[in-house]
Amino acid sequence: ESGSMPFAQVHYPFENSDWFEDHYPGDFIVEYIAQTRAWFYTLHVMATALFDRPAFKTCLTHGVVLGSDGQKMSKRLRNYPDPEEMFAKHGSDAMRWYLMSSPILRGGDSIVDEKGIPAAVRSALLPLWNAWYFFSLYANADARWASLGRVDSPAVLDRYVLAKLRSVVGAVTEAMDSYDISGACAAVEGFLDALNNWYIRRSRDRFWGTTEDEADTQRAFDTLATVIEVLCRVAAPLLPLETEVVWRGITAAESESVHLADWPQAESLPADPDLVAGMDRVREVCSAAHSVRKAASLRARLPLAALTIAAPDSESLAPFAGLVADELNVKQVRFTNDVDSYAERHLIVNFKVAAPRLGGATPEVAAAARNGDWALLRNGRARVGESELEAGEFEMRLDPVAPETTRALSDGVLVILDTDLTPELLAEGTARDVVRVVQQYRRDHGFDVSDRIHLRIAAPQRVRGALTTHRAWLGEQTLAVSVELLEPEAPALRGEEWTVSSLPDGEEVAVAAVRQ
Repeated sequence: ESGSMPFAQVHYPFENSDWFEDHYPGDFIVEYIAQTRAWFYTLHVMATALFDRPAFKTCLTHGVVLGSDGQKMSKRLRNYPDPEEMFAKHGSDAMRWYLMSSPILRGGDSIVDEKGIPAAVRSALLPLWNAWYFFSLYANADARWASLGRVDSPAVLDRYVLAKLRSVVGAVTEAMDSYDISGACAAVEGFLDALNNWYIRRSRDRFWGTTEDEADTQRAFDTLATVIEVLCRVAAPLLPLETEVVWRGITAAESESVHLADWPQAESLPADPDLVAGMDRVREVCSAAHSVRKAASLRARLPLAALTIAAPDSESLAPFAGLVADELNVKQVRFTNDVDSYAERHLIVNFKVAAPRLGGATPEVAAAARNGDWALLRNGRARVGESELEAGEFEMRLDPVAPETTRALSDGVLVILDTDLTPELLAEGTARDVVRVVQQYRRDHGFDVSDRIHLRIAAPQRVRGALTTHRAWLGEQTLAVSVELLEPEAPALRGEEWTVSSLPDGEEVAVAAVRQ
């Protein structure tokens, strides 16, 4: 009887004939994969026998939803977290994203338990909320209105985020049209990472107003507001509750809904695929350099002398040198085409692909590759020993000469970080550490982000020396109109509210501030 559902549910052919003819076959059907030989099959058998047409136009199957014990989720076994409890604890959007972005929607089996829900919060819900919070915090502090729909900013970061948003709108639209929900989630999640961890972080000075370029600051606010508004519309089917709150906030439309707004059109956003590709490549370079820092236990606030980017086309990244230097806190970014000075090239044979064709010559090819008896030929081919390999039968690998300071990217780019420290670099690092201490003091004592302050710092001689050198920069970063440097005993002799903090090297500094 399950195969009779489409017509039996409306008592066809005894009534509802017009409705049935307009609604049959169904646009799509979805169930877990075992229904391909059960319900889906019986539906087609009945539809073919009775109506000589298929029972549905589009068929979706998902993997098996497993309970916390690894067995198929079952109401009888109760081997799943209580949905109402999960909604109350994490929110329904978190549960929704967790399921839609999981392998289940790509046909894989997956255990569904509470442990996976916080990951959904971190990967999607928090990044979207953080972007909105950042915008609203500084827009309100500056009493600033943003113009939605502005896409004409000449700033390279604005152009990048708008062009990347265009590609995301296109990708999500295509994924949703083809019922690829997990693909849509992946596109949104990737963009949220670029928005928060690149665009906003690299544009912070523009929002803080420290660039002394009012027009550029306004362009930054307009661009971010436009991006958040469009992103809410494209993510609304995936995060319906959070996007509703954020969209109403960014549009000041308390009585309207993002779910009634028009779907965004990719063509309304500027296209610049070369800029997107170049900037994404820069992000990979910076990620690799950060990994070198982490491995060497060099904190991000400690400036370094130089970063070298080695690649056959390294000059293509030269326009982004300033962004790279700021992101990595290095004094100089160098570009070179001399890859061989920093890494050794190795040819790796893909035997799964090559062995069936090579046959008995496979051992000789393997030995030649190990011994370095190879050469690259034209048209993507390679000579290995006495044999020739086709494109796809081998790959080239770069092994850094100094792996402790070098990373090789998948596209043949080498990232080399100079980790040698000088007294000048150490002094600047100390000043940056103190800035962090002061910013924490401002937050802990309820200062507004726009409050100007009179700042007092009591610290050992070495720290005071570093701060003397960087006094102007310290004041700019902390919005301090005056900076007084005192000896460590000063807090005990004065009545201000002092806060004592430890720097990474263990030295203590005491901070006190009053509003201007």
